[in-house]
Amino acid sequence: MILTVTMNPAYDLTYRLERLERGRAQRVLAVEQRLGGKGINVTRVLCQLGSSVRATGFADHLFAAAAGAEFPADFVPALPWVRRTVVVSESRDGTATGLWEPGAYVHEPHAVDRLLDRVAFLLPELRGLVVSGSLPGGVDDGVPAELARAAVAAGVPAVCDVDGPALKLAATVPGIVLMPNQDELERLTGIIAETPGAVAAATRPLLAAGVRAVVATRGAAGMVAVTASGAWSATLPEPLPGNPTGAGDAAAAAVIRALAAPGEPDWPALLTDAVATSAAAVVIPVAGEIDLTLRDRLTPAVHVTALDPESRP
Repeated sequence: MILTVTMNPAYDLTYRLERLERGRAQRVLAVEQRLGGKGINVTRVLCQLGSSVRATGFADHLFAAAAGAEFPADFVPALPWVRRTVVVSESRDGTATGLWEPGAYVHEPHAVDRLLDRVAFLLPELRGLVVSGSLPGGVDDGVPAELARAAVAAGVPAVCDVDGPALKLAATVPGIVLMPNQDELERLTGIIAETPGAVAAATRPLLAAGVRAVVATRGAAGMVAVTASGAWSATLPEPLPGNPTGAGDAAAAAVIRALAAPGEPDWPALLTDAVATSAAAVVIPVAGEIDLTLRDRLTPAVHVTALDPESRP
């Protein structure tokens, strides 16, 4: 079983219209609302891919009940309310504009301990752990690192897709797999890495400090995976238009699915699947779903290149 952790979930609202025109009232063609948050998106994609998965994290009672009705879930009800994220999706050219509300503040003094206990209880039956997304107020930046450290100590692969101080602390956990996007990687390393070789070079100190792997997502430019055994870049021949919200979460689902399989992962194959799965999310208007048929069709088109281990920024 794979466990996802979402500490700052959201209700995802998607407004569909032909074209967004600022400064005037417009009629929305369609509205969709669903449970969201990065870990929730990972959970849904894993369900689509046929993996055994459970979701946990923080929520209010209403969100926790709705999550449990949709997929296996066990949330700690520590939030007074759950935020909303709004995506305006334009059908004319596929442009998507996102508006993210801040999360609620966790006042419950033992909320983090309760979450850590739930994860610890499940560790013996886990094949993988994913900690994704931002943290609500009142939760220490070190909690994702603490969860990952417990998983790795138990022999469970751990992926962290977090940002800011939480990412810096996660990068101190030996054996962890980090999944930053381009901006997050630059904030983590202090290096502007504009090419795959520069990304590989920028991540080398992280690996030297004990990180198992870095899978850097670069939007339309593909992904770069860096491990102790090598570095690879993967791209599609052409980027797909659509809604990129949730593409990184789909990639995280592909990565943890490969890491949860028996044996040492084939990193070029893992990277191929992550790129195809991510692209298959872009064409879906809402986050947390992929086009399985498109994923299968795109997989042979992914181009993987081994990077020079001596690459420099």
